[in-house]
Amino acid sequence: MQNPAYWKPRSRLSRIITVHGGLIMSLTDTLGSLAVATKGQFMTGVSVDIGTSFVKPAGRAGEELIAKAVVTGMGRSLAYTRVDFFNASGQLAAYGHHTKYIGKSIGHKHDVKFSDDGERIIEGEDVD
Repeated sequence: MQNPAYWKPRSRLSRIITVHGGLIMSLTDTLGSLAVATKGQFMTGVSVDIGTSFVKPAGRAGEELIAKAVVTGMGRSLAYTRVDFFNASGQLAAYGHHTKYIGKSIGHKHDVKFSDDGERIIEGEDVD
């Protein structure tokens, strides 16, 4: 992802009124998959391994949580992603890794190729 995602949590808080770790894990799953999609994959595969390390409190209700997901490697069968989460103070609050099996999804008829800036499809067609 070229631009980080911004989100203000309201209801997914732990008993100590901070963002629940399960939410961070779920976002690692979703954002890791979306990062793979930015490489033109119509189908983003299935999870093989996923994990999150918690560094600092991620925030309280109404505070901003910023996430940035990137593909760190991609081969013929596996894709590797990292998702960083920053609290409202801009400090690294958590980071996740997500490994996806993409072997059977590569070469899908709806895969596309994006321009270098990621703004345009230069091969294939966008589908709804």
